[in-house]
Amino acid sequence: MDDLHVPPGPGAPRGLRIPAGELAEQFSHASGPGGQGVNTADSRVQLSLDLATTTALDPRQRARVLAALAPRLAGTVLTVAAAQHRAQRRNRREARERLAALLREAVAPEPVRRTTRPTAGSRRRRLEAKRQRADLKRTRRRPGTE
Repeated sequence: MDDLHVPPGPGAPRGLRIPAGELAEQFSHASGPGGQGVNTADSRVQLSLDLATTTALDPRQRARVLAALAPRLAGTVLTVAAAQHRAQRRNRREARERLAALLREAVAPEPVRRTTRPTAGSRRRRLEAKRQRADLKRTRRRPGTE
């Protein structure tokens, strides 16, 4: 198994290289296409990476990835499964691609929202809606002694 290369993107301008020794693969029977061969071939692939101990991430990237992928983690281990194809080799490639895509997306920083001023039209519409609401409530009041 080769190192896993994550292409460059936001948060990882040079990309990431995950050493092959840090990836753990497990194989099992896959349900799905394959006919009789599916009962004998271990074509399903589970690819795991411990995000807390990997050398591919710097501390800032690690914190970002752990926060972004928290619902998918078992402890600090990220596991991806692939069983779409009949061939184990294709499922291995698929699992590696999925893991790379997840890491590339998770390492990207949150977009910064810059506050903007409300437009003149939106201010006008807001004040008009307030006036209409006030008028509606005024008509519901009991008549005064005036």
